[in-house]
Amino acid sequence: MHDIRTIRDDPAAFDAAIGRRGLAPLADSLLALDRRRRAAITESEQAQARRKALSRQIGVARGKGESADALMAEVSGLDEMQKAAEAIASQAGKELDSVLASIPNLPAADVPVGRDEHDNKEIRRVGSPRNFAFDPRDHAAIGEGLGLMDFTAAAKLSGARFVVLKGPLARLERALAQFMLDLHTAPAEGALGGYTEVDPPLLVRDSALYGTGQLPKFAEDQFLTTNGYWLIPTAEVPLTNLVSDSILDEKDLPLRYTAWTPCFRSEAGSAGKDTRGMIRQHQFPKVELVSITRPEESEAEHERMTGCAEEVLKRLDLPFRTVVLCTGDMGFGARKTYDIEVWLPGQNAYREISSCSNCGDFQARRMNARYRPREGKGTRFVHTLNGSGLAVGRTLIAVLENYQNADGTVTVPEALRFYMGGVEKIAATKG
Repeated sequence: MHDIRTIRDDPAAFDAAIGRRGLAPLADSLLALDRRRRAAITESEQAQARRKALSRQIGVARGKGESADALMAEVSGLDEMQKAAEAIASQAGKELDSVLASIPNLPAADVPVGRDEHDNKEIRRVGSPRNFAFDPRDHAAIGEGLGLMDFTAAAKLSGARFVVLKGPLARLERALAQFMLDLHTAPAEGALGGYTEVDPPLLVRDSALYGTGQLPKFAEDQFLTTNGYWLIPTAEVPLTNLVSDSILDEKDLPLRYTAWTPCFRSEAGSAGKDTRGMIRQHQFPKVELVSITRPEESEAEHERMTGCAEEVLKRLDLPFRTVVLCTGDMGFGARKTYDIEVWLPGQNAYREISSCSNCGDFQARRMNARYRPREGKGTRFVHTLNGSGLAVGRTLIAVLENYQNADGTVTVPEALRFYMGGVEKIAATKG
C-alpha cells in the first residue's frame, strides 16, 4: 500500500518508480482524487463548525425570547451540506484506496530494469551439474518408474495438477520438510537459524490476503470456500499477519517465523505451462520463512534469509544459482527479490525453487503493523520479508533428478538419511 502523503511530496519520483515497473504515470490522477477528498472533508468541517456557532446563537436568541427560525433554517441547510460533503469525501476516499491498493510496490534503487525473466541478473552459482553416464530422466518418469508417484490416481480423485506419492517417496517429502525445519529453527548462529516454528491456520479471512497483497488484485489465483474462507496460497499469509493491527516493541525485533504447510493455488493463467509432473500443482507443500524487522535492518535481513534458503541446497549438494529479479518479473508486493534456481538435469535447466523478497513497509501499511522505537515519539511501520525455505515438492523433484541412477533407483542424500531411518537408496516397491 502506498502513502498518499509521499506521492504529494514528490509525484515525479513516484511516477518514475512505477515507470520502472512498466506502468504509466499515475500521480496526477491520484492527487486529483486526493484533492477532491480533502476539499470535501474541509467543506464538511466548515459546515460543522458553522452549525455549532449557529446552535449557540439559537440558544442566545431563545434566551432573549427572539425568533430563531432563520437560524434554524440555516442549520438545516448546513446539515444537508455536511452530509453531502461527507458522502463525497467517503466516495473519493474509497476510490483512492482502491487505486492505491492495486499499484505494486516500488522497486528498490538497485533492482535491474527489465520486462521479464530474460532480464534477471545472475549474482552467483554454486555447485556443478553432474555428468551422467546415461540420459537423465525427469522426475515424473523416475517416480512412475518406481511405482511411487501416481498422477492417474490423483486425477481420478481431484483432476489435473495433483499427485499421489507413496511409500518411500512420501517419506522423502516429509524428510525434506523436517530437515528444512530443523535447519531453520536451530539456535541462531550468525546467518543461519533462529526462526520460530509456527503451525498456522490454512483457512484465512479476506483481511489476511489483503494485508499481504493477494487481494483484491489476485483473487482468481486463490481458492475460496463456500463460507467465505480462503485457502492459503503460501504460509506467508498467516505468518506475516501475525503482526497485523499490532504495535510491537523495538526490542522484540526482528521476529522470524517458519512453517511447513500445504499451499493452494488455482494457477489461473498457467494453462499449458508445466503440465507434466509436479512442477506446477494446485496443492503443494512448502517451508516458508517470514521476517518482521526495523526498516534499517531489512536489507541485511533479506541477504540473511536468502542465505538460509541457499543453505538447504548446499547441505543437499544440489547445484543452484541465485538471480535478482528485474522490475518486470518481481511480484506485486516486493521491492526486491532473489530467486534461487536449482539445476534439474531432466529438464537440462535451472528452475525456481525459492523466492526471497523484501517488501519494505508495503505490506505493513496494508496490515497496519507498527513498532514503537526505543527513542523518540510515535510509531513506525515495520518491514516485512518472506521467502521459501524451500518449496518441498520442487526440492523432491531436484533430489530425484540429481540423485537418479541408471537402474532406476534414487540415492538418498546423506543429509536426509537420518530422517529416512537410515535408508540409502529408494527402489521400486510393491503396493
